[in-house]
Amino acid sequence: MIRNLLKSVAVVLAMGALFSCENNIKVVQEISAVDTLAELTATNIKYIRSDSGCRQLVLTSPLLLKFGGEKPYTEFPKGFRVDFFDTTGKAVSSIRAGYGISWARKGILMAKDSVVVKNLKTNEQLNTEKLIWNKAKHQIFSPVPVKIISPDRVIFGDSMKASENFSQRTIYGIRGTVDVTEDSTSQQY
Repeated sequence: MIRNLLKSVAVVLAMGALFSCENNIKVVQEISAVDTLAELTATNIKYIRSDSGCRQLVLTSPLLLKFGGEKPYTEFPKGFRVDFFDTTGKAVSSIRAGYGISWARKGILMAKDSVVVKNLKTNEQLNTEKLIWNKAKHQIFSPVPVKIISPDRVIFGDSMKASENFSQRTIYGIRGTVDVTEDSTSQQY
């Protein structure tokens, strides 16, 4: 009798679960997919890359998520900052953004949300909302409006393509250039 009661309760619970489930099968599959779970989660990271004892770059971020699978990637959902150094250890450039994602196999890094790139050698600064760095081609590209601040002018454009060291660049759809003179209020870099 108790066995029959337990069977009845189990059947009722199973039927209730079957008919009360309102989740779309695609949603269930996405949630249970292996690629949606980070292999590695790290908070308040500081990564230093060096070569022969010389610091090359320092990456800092409040949150790093690393995903595996067929298309592995690393995500910085709360933003990141990278400082680059020359062979003497002097800081030469930096990039910071509110969000970042890097696909290792593709060699692509995408930064977005208040992206600021600084070249400390030339005192130039790039401001944009989205920036893509192709490591293999040594190029950066911004498909959205850009603002480039240099010691003598400010340039506004619709998009931009440049070498990764910013020595050669093409600004598309230039919307304005403002010359900066010594009498002008100084810009902060």
